[in-house]
Amino acid sequence: MRIGRWLKRAVIALMTLLVLLSGGIWLFLRASLPQLDGQVSAAGLTSGVAVTRDSLGVPTITARNRSDLAYATGYVHAQDRFFQMDLLRRSAAGELAALFGAPALPLDRIRRLHRFRARAAATLAGLTTIDRALLDRYAAGVNDGLAALDARPFEYGLLRTRPVPWRAEDSLLVGWAMYFDLQGNFGRKVGRAWLQAHTTPEQLAFLLPQSSPWDAPLDAPAIAESPPAIPATAPDWYGQATDRAAAAAPDDADVGSNNWAVAGSRTGHGSAIVANDMHLGIQLPNTWYRAVLIFEDADGTRRRLVGVTLPGLPALVAGSNGHVAWGFTNSYGDTFDLVALQRDPDDAMRFRTAGGWKPIERFDERIDVKDGPGETMPVYETPLGPVWQLGAASYAMHWTAHEPGALNLGMMAFERADDLTSLLDAANRAGMPAQNIVAGDAKGNIGWTIAGSLPNRRWRPAGSFPYPSTEPDLDWHGLLDAADYPRRVDPPDGQLWTANARQLAGSSYERLGDGGDDLGARARQIRDDLFRLGKTDERQAYGVGLDDRAVFLSKWRDRILAALTDEAVSGHAERAEFRRLVRESWTDRADVDSVGYRLVHDYVGELYRQLFGSLDKALDHAFGGGTTSLRGSNSRWAFVLERLDDEKPPGWLPKGKNDWHEVELAAIDQVVATLSQDGIPLAKASWGHRNRAKIMHPFARILPFLAYWLAAPEDPLPGDGNMPRVAGPSFGQSERMAVAPGHEDLGLFTMPGGQSGHPLSPYFLAGHAAWVQGLPTPLLPGPAEHRLGLVPR
Repeated sequence: MRIGRWLKRAVIALMTLLVLLSGGIWLFLRASLPQLDGQVSAAGLTSGVAVTRDSLGVPTITARNRSDLAYATGYVHAQDRFFQMDLLRRSAAGELAALFGAPALPLDRIRRLHRFRARAAATLAGLTTIDRALLDRYAAGVNDGLAALDARPFEYGLLRTRPVPWRAEDSLLVGWAMYFDLQGNFGRKVGRAWLQAHTTPEQLAFLLPQSSPWDAPLDAPAIAESPPAIPATAPDWYGQATDRAAAAAPDDADVGSNNWAVAGSRTGHGSAIVANDMHLGIQLPNTWYRAVLIFEDADGTRRRLVGVTLPGLPALVAGSNGHVAWGFTNSYGDTFDLVALQRDPDDAMRFRTAGGWKPIERFDERIDVKDGPGETMPVYETPLGPVWQLGAASYAMHWTAHEPGALNLGMMAFERADDLTSLLDAANRAGMPAQNIVAGDAKGNIGWTIAGSLPNRRWRPAGSFPYPSTEPDLDWHGLLDAADYPRRVDPPDGQLWTANARQLAGSSYERLGDGGDDLGARARQIRDDLFRLGKTDERQAYGVGLDDRAVFLSKWRDRILAALTDEAVSGHAERAEFRRLVRESWTDRADVDSVGYRLVHDYVGELYRQLFGSLDKALDHAFGGGTTSLRGSNSRWAFVLERLDDEKPPGWLPKGKNDWHEVELAAIDQVVATLSQDGIPLAKASWGHRNRAKIMHPFARILPFLAYWLAAPEDPLPGDGNMPRVAGPSFGQSERMAVAPGHEDLGLFTMPGGQSGHPLSPYFLAGHAAWVQGLPTPLLPGPAEHRLGLVPR
């Protein structure tokens, strides 16, 4: 009896402790939610600022001047998204280990090569007085917003640390974080160098085509270049049997973005319509933070900016200023050179150039490590860029991101552009990763150019390969002058589009270069969709981004059905079922219920593995896993695959195969076997079963037991690569937008996740379901449900 009483008391005590602990955690989490209503006094404001929020948590920030608006933008960014901002600045500077400990050291070491913290300090010192003051006011708002929370953001509680205050230069680091995200495929030229050394010139030209029949440039119906002939024989490394686990299939659902515009001559209201969906890795919270920003210029002109911001920056990134609207896609211009250094055998601190020996300078970078000893990392830098040591080879990383002027606040000029020309001029002067910008104004004009930094080369290495430091005239003349940027304005058909593919067929393309241009199938499909629209409106323009028709894969379906002859399926029940499903469960779309789409998609991946899996394994062995691959070296790999399967050259048969029909059937059989090993019956292998959302907060990946609170539902997602509706489990359309300047009330918008990065906020996933379902919702916020006033202290 006594033991029973003690056991009962112990159970009650334990339950009480758990309740108290849970309550304490809940109270701590609640305390880090922002204040949405009332008044807050703020130092440095010249007048009051109003912050209203609608049912989705989208703020409208109204200020009397730009300085107060910057402060208030920083305030709301910090309260809703500070941890995201912290990760961006730390990832660019190589300071993640100070937050996460030793597991983050490998990435920190890679990022420290670029010394962006030091570059940020130098760039900050060179800003104009106005720009510097704007960053200072933004930083003040960030720190005041963070301090106004009753508890530190919940992530820091889990990490048992406190957030580090924001500094003005941290906003510049956010810009360099986007350089890494958009231009950080340094392995591309490493892979191309390996291919150059292990193929004949003819083989190399075939494997690395500079265009494809899918291309849809802005200045011609197609690229007129004829593809190189397939050589009689394949390289020695080609088509060898390899472990499937060592040769993953490529996935084109992680390439993006799309933008397009139609001229006012094709709209009912006469204003241009601009649409944009920027494709990025998707997690919680989302990359973008929606906002309406209202302020007055010094002359009293009222400005209203509508669209998306990037937490960490005081600017509107994409959207409309009432006169002009704009959106971005990654240009994939050739902005990075890999220069093989010939180092002096008697003095490792210098290297040879055509003009003689040049010095190598050493910098010691201190990397702090949470709960562990820090380390001092030597970084070697040449006049061409930092030294990247790959095995015994030394390379200088000559990248536009290192150039003076590569980062500035030029994007801030977009918000005051009153017409298309002034917007495009500002885009050419902006210091940012080089992007395709498509814009349109309220007068109906539309235009394309490059926004951001391009290298001003004396010459361009043919085919974008590494070259030796002894090559004459290899130095850049800094960055390309804004007057030399290519531009296309008001085409006769009244439409423009980009989708990461080759933009131009003419000689102006040489100013951009190929830094990884996409295949072109997505761009062509968008172009053709726009032609079919004719006279249009925002809803129809928005709908182009939801086009999940399988234009690219339909040709592969035809190839599969041609291979699955009656003779090929006779006596093979699985092949017969495969053929039936490809025929009957094919909706001509990347539809979540389509089995046929998945089977065709998986077949292409398996065929790639059979032909090029041994290459990817060799590249992994040479440079380390994940550094590069054929896909990483050549974004047109699918065109190479198409040509091999169509032309069926006998000299390119994989090892052990007698004919191409045998190769095709082997790929089909392996798809069936893989599904069987995974316990998935062919008839149940739908695209939605494979393509399910994996969108979550970073902590849900580190601590899976938190996924219930920190992850979005695992919804099946329509869409894929090589079509406008790009969708992968954790990559895809980070926003969808269609807007006409001056008619923002007709604009449409959705994005994954919600405004807040806090799982207890009602805005954590607000609006996410509409994004999953492809439902257009208004760009402008709804009626105000919360009102917060920031008043001068």
